Amino acid sequence: MMCGAPPTKQLATAEIQAIADKVKSPLEEKENKKFPVFNAVEFKSQGVAGRTFFIKVQMDDDFVHIQVLESLPQENKPVALTSYQIHKGRQDEVTCF
Repeated sequence: MMCGAPPTKQLATAEIQAIADKVKSPLEEKENKKFPVFNAVEFKSQGVAGRTFFIKVQMDDDFVHIQVLESLPQENKPVALTSYQIHKGRQDEVTCF
């Protein structure tokens, strides 16, 4: 995926946590494990045929970066996990991927 101008990093909000929570279960299925801690820390977003979110999520001492697509309202599709990167650290910057 090519990214245009880099989006600005922001601290996670309740809205971003709710979006992350919606894709927690699909991520657990893909990784075949449960994440008792799943706290959104920061994010970037980009408008592309909806909104794409790049969210850094803390899972105990480890972090995961998730890419989530929120489709346009008229498409009436659920929020979808489109990609993720595991084994990230607190200092790893969340970027387009």
